[in-house]
Amino acid sequence: MTQTEWKPRNQSIIEILPEEIVDFEEQVKRFQSGEWNETDFQAFRLRQGIYGQRQPDSQMVRVKAPFGGLSANQMDALGKAAAKYTPLNKGHVTTRENIQFHHVKLEDTADFMRIVGNEGLSTREACGNTVRNVTGCPMAGVCSDEPFDVTPYAAAYSRYFVRHPYTQALPRKWKTAFSGCERDCAITAIHDMGFIPKIQDGEKGFQLLIGGGTSIMPRIADTLYDFVPINEYLKITEAAIRIFHRSNELRKNRMKARIKFMIDRIGIDDFRKMVEEELQEEWAQKSFDPTPLLWIENEEKDAPISPIGGYSKNGHSSEFNHWVETNVQDQKQAGYKVVHVKLPLGDIQAEQWHELADIARKYAGGRTRITHQQNIAFRWVPESALYEVWQELNRLGLGMSGVHEITDVVSCPGTDSCKLGITSSMGLGRAMRSSIEEMGITDPLTRQMHVKMSGCPNGCGQHHVADIGFHGAATKAPGGQVPAYELFLGGSYDEGDSRIGLRVKGRIPAKKTPDAMKQIVAYYEKNRNDGELFRDFVVRVTPKAFEPIIAELKETRELNRDSIDAYMDWDKTIIYKVERGEGECSI
Repeated sequence: MTQTEWKPRNQSIIEILPEEIVDFEEQVKRFQSGEWNETDFQAFRLRQGIYGQRQPDSQMVRVKAPFGGLSANQMDALGKAAAKYTPLNKGHVTTRENIQFHHVKLEDTADFMRIVGNEGLSTREACGNTVRNVTGCPMAGVCSDEPFDVTPYAAAYSRYFVRHPYTQALPRKWKTAFSGCERDCAITAIHDMGFIPKIQDGEKGFQLLIGGGTSIMPRIADTLYDFVPINEYLKITEAAIRIFHRSNELRKNRMKARIKFMIDRIGIDDFRKMVEEELQEEWAQKSFDPTPLLWIENEEKDAPISPIGGYSKNGHSSEFNHWVETNVQDQKQAGYKVVHVKLPLGDIQAEQWHELADIARKYAGGRTRITHQQNIAFRWVPESALYEVWQELNRLGLGMSGVHEITDVVSCPGTDSCKLGITSSMGLGRAMRSSIEEMGITDPLTRQMHVKMSGCPNGCGQHHVADIGFHGAATKAPGGQVPAYELFLGGSYDEGDSRIGLRVKGRIPAKKTPDAMKQIVAYYEKNRNDGELFRDFVVRVTPKAFEPIIAELKETRELNRDSIDAYMDWDKTIIYKVERGEGECSI
């Protein structure tokens, strides 16, 4: 079979077009022969989900998983691609519910697309100035608090805007999230557009949020409409995107080319008027009924048979019981549980993909969901099978407890691969996990805190909404530059209480950052009021109360044999200096 004859074995949410991959392959050859200039090829490559790394001749392939959904066969395909084309033999789950594969050769990217495309996975518009992957709550469809399952509508949204003529060259990217209920587990508040399901007068619809974001101007989204009927959510989104698309003012300054800047400048009321004017145009008069685009799967039909009665705690270890306490959630469907698997910093080895796929087939109806916390969730697990699942996960090294707790550290790749990275956020993430685990935290309020870090201010690690958040920076020392971090405290996304963390003045040398975290936790536990959450504690004492901690840690000695470690980043063996290129996330 020739490449032009290849067709995907399985279609999924995003249509896989074989001719598109063939064309991409041909354009890669043209670029490598000098027929394309770098700038033009870059924009073309990004729309296909291929992102240039800081390492020369290395690419990052970003695979989209709309609403985080993956089948067992898709996980097998991801494992196959990782083993064949990634030197590090792994994939990385992101806070955007994508899967990234690093250090792939450009000439191998088309074949990579075919391997994952065979099972209905696409890289189309995973990068660039497009509508990025549509994220969702991993509990959608099984949550007892949800008005209805948003999954089919998140999929329809993804289908509608992929290859849409107005989404191929936006001023900047457009990020979307669908929450499953009012608790907003999908953090819609920090997205360009977010949807929270509602039922009003017996009709399904959404509260529509717009203008959230992180990066250089972190901002909580405004409510554009309190209620938008199902038949109108695509139309209103398109109206907002059309306004965004033709905004010449936003295109003048790439650093401020996100919809949040427009809304912050003119106000949500004036933006709503612009949307309503746009809805009077001829394009908006057609039907926007999403029914033909819905992605509907009968997961319950495929679920394992759940015997009457659950597991018995008697005879099981305390470790297992703690894992159940922290990693297992009830489904609204009787007899079934959701099992959350803690992935260390979001990494999954090639062989683990296959083994997790086998667990999904045996215990979860052949499906799973990845999450913005860089974890994976098995749904439809019979309660009676929990101990077996835990044993299987332990065999893979993935049976750790503490999902969504302080040990569940989140990090972006940082300087390991990203051109915009300032620090090794993954290195810090590993150090921070070890440090937290060594602390042996038992205090319930401390355990529920979130620690997140990003390698630069852009916030791919979602540090702005962490209880303790860090972003990479650099600071001067007597011997030169030292890798360092800015500190943000009191962010939140739990139970619908989305808050942007407050910046603490000063920069912490990278190697002292775990010490800073320990001192922050100790200060909180010593000085809080009864039952006071960390985010409320920070507001009460103000960030200024934490400045002495930074002041104590910020000093770095002259560069010599004894102090050289401070001048090297985490997991690095060379003297640090800022090496930052043009980030393609802004292209």
